[in-house]
Amino acid sequence: MAQDAPLATATTTAAVAAASQSRDAGAPVSPSPAGGDLAGEGTAFTLGQAIGRVPARPYQRQKGDPVYRPLRIYTVDPAAARLDGAIGTINVPYEPLAPGPVGALFGVVAGAATHRSADLDDPHVLIASGYRPSPSDPRFHHQMVYAVCANIYAAFRTALGRSLSWGFGDALAPARLALKPHFAQEENAYYTNEGASGALCFGYYPAPEPPTDRSLPGGYVFTCLSHDIVAHEVTHALLDGLRARFALPSGPDVAAFHEAFADLVAIFQHFSYREVLMVAIRRCQGALDKAELLLGLARQFGHTTGQKGPLRTAIEADPAHPRQYDENDVQQDAHVRGSILVSAVFEAFAAVFRRKTERLVRLATGGSGILPPGEISHDLQCALADKASRLASQFLTICIRAIDYCPPVGITYGDYLQALVTADCDVVPDDPWDYRGALIDAFWRRNIYPRFVTSLSEDALLWKEPTRPLPPVPRLDFADLRFQGDPANAASAEELRRQACALGRYVGQAAHLAEFGLVRNGDARLKGDAVDLPCIESLRTARRAGPDGQIVFDLVAEITQARHVPASSAGPGFDYHGGCTVILGPDGRVRYLVTKSVIGRDRLARRREFLASPAGRVYWGVQHNQYRLRPGMFRLSHQAHGAGGA
Repeated sequence: MAQDAPLATATTTAAVAAASQSRDAGAPVSPSPAGGDLAGEGTAFTLGQAIGRVPARPYQRQKGDPVYRPLRIYTVDPAAARLDGAIGTINVPYEPLAPGPVGALFGVVAGAATHRSADLDDPHVLIASGYRPSPSDPRFHHQMVYAVCANIYAAFRTALGRSLSWGFGDALAPARLALKPHFAQEENAYYTNEGASGALCFGYYPAPEPPTDRSLPGGYVFTCLSHDIVAHEVTHALLDGLRARFALPSGPDVAAFHEAFADLVAIFQHFSYREVLMVAIRRCQGALDKAELLLGLARQFGHTTGQKGPLRTAIEADPAHPRQYDENDVQQDAHVRGSILVSAVFEAFAAVFRRKTERLVRLATGGSGILPPGEISHDLQCALADKASRLASQFLTICIRAIDYCPPVGITYGDYLQALVTADCDVVPDDPWDYRGALIDAFWRRNIYPRFVTSLSEDALLWKEPTRPLPPVPRLDFADLRFQGDPANAASAEELRRQACALGRYVGQAAHLAEFGLVRNGDARLKGDAVDLPCIESLRTARRAGPDGQIVFDLVAEITQARHVPASSAGPGFDYHGGCTVILGPDGRVRYLVTKSVIGRDRLARRREFLASPAGRVYWGVQHNQYRLRPGMFRLSHQAHGAGGA
C-alpha cells in the first residue's frame, strides 16, 4: 500500500543517499529538486510525502450560499423498519456539486454505464431533500455514500478545528477521495490507497435464500446502503490522513485500533439521528447498554452473511465479566481485538450518561430513582435523548482529538488511553463529571493499561513534558506561521515545507535527538542495524474549544525514523519505525513529546514475534528472506475476519 511508500524530499545530499531506498515497499525515492541544503550545517533530515502534497481543502462558502444541503439517508440500513427511524434527513455542509455527485473532497464513481449519476443540484432534487431512499435507485446509492462521508468529515473537522488532508495525493492538485458504490460483486467493503489516489470500494452480493431480512431472493444487498459500513470506511480514510503509519500493521494493536476507532465513529453517529435515538430510548427506558438499535453495527450485512444479528455490537455478552485484553496475544483477529476497545469506550460513555441523568430520573419518579414498568413519559424520553445525543458528540470529539496525542507509529491500546486522558485534560482540566475517570475504569476492567506507568491515576497517565527544558523552536510560533486565511486551513505546500525544515533543523541537532526518541547510525544500542534519517512526516494546526469557551491552539507534528533489521538466524529481515509526536504551543515551545523510539524496550522482539504469528502473516509475506507488506491492508483485514465492511 502507499502508506509504505518511500519518504520524499531530502534536505541534504547525505539525506538523499540515505533515503534512496525504502525497504518497506522496495521502491526508490524521488527527491525534490527544490530541496537544497535547507537543514543547515551539520544537520540532516528528510521530508515526508505529506509535506509535498497540495492540501485537501473543503469548499469555502461564498456570500449568499446556503449553510447546509439537506439530504435523506438510511440512518441504519435498508433492513430497518421505517418506524424505527430508518430514514432521516441530515444537513450536509453545502458545496456546489457536479453530477456524480462530485465535490471538493469526494467524488462518486458510477459502477456501470447504465447507472445515471446523481445530480443533487437539480432544482427538483434540491427541493425534495435529495432522491427518495430506495435500494432500487442507483442515484440514491450515490447520494447515500456522499452524504454520510461528508457528514463524518464535518464531525472530524469540528473536533480538530482544522480541515483534514488525505493520506494520498501529489504536488499537482488537491486530492479527492473516490467513492465507488458498486465496485464489485463481493461481500466486502474497504478503503484503498494507491499512491496519488484513494477510494472507498463498496461491494454488493445476491441476497441469500431463504431471505434472512427484508432482502428478497434474486435481489442484491448493497454495502453502500449501510450507514455503518460507509461511516466505518470513510473513517479509515480520515485516520489514514491523520496518521499514515497507522495503516502499517506493525503490531497486533495497530490494525485492531483502526477497526475499533472506525466502529466507534459509526456507533456515536447513531446518536445524532433524532428519530432512531427516540425509538431506542423508549424501548430501553434510558438504559443505553440495552439499546440494541443504537449499538449494533451493519445489521443487514450481518444477517445476510450468516451472523444472525448485527455484524458487531458495543454491548458485552456479560457486562459483569468483560472480555480481557492481552497485549501479548498475537494470534487474535483485528476485529475481535478491536471489539474490546469499543466496549471499553462505550462503557465509559454509558457510565457518564447515568451520572448525568440520575437527577432527571429522580425528578420523574418522585425521588425514588426507580422507573415503573411500562413506557416512560414522552418528556423524559426527550430529555434523555437530548442528554445522550450531546454526550455522544462529546465522546466522539474526545476520541477524535486523542489522535493528535498518539505516537506516530506502533500504537497500542495503552497509548490510546494516555492520549484520551491527555487530550481531554488539555481542554477540560477540572472534569466535573469525571469523564476521564470513567475511561480509566473501563480500560482497567479489561486489563488495558500502558506498559510503563506507575499507576492508573490520571496524573500518571498524562503524557509528560520534555525531561529537560527545551528552547522554543525558531520560526514555529504562531506569529511566524502563515495560513490560508484561517488556522483551520492548511498552509500552502511552500509554507508547510518551510515549517517542516524549521522543525527538522531543530530536531536534527545532536543535543536534541535523544529527547525526540531518535538515534544516529553507529549507536551501540542499534546492535549494528542501520537507521534512516529522521523524517518530518506532517505538521498540522489544532484548534480546540473547551466548555468554558477557552480556545486552545497547538501545532502537531509527526517525526518518524526507520530501523532496518537484516535477516539472521532469528528469522527474515524486516524494517520498523520509531519516532515521536511533537505538540508545540502557540509560542513554539514543546508541550508534549510522545515518543516511540526504534531502540525502545522490547520493541524489536515484539515486532519479530508479531511478524511470525498467524495475525502477522495476514499482512506480511516473506520474499528473498525479507518480510514484505502485502498490498491492501483493509481488504485483507476484512477477509481474514470472514466478513467485510464495518
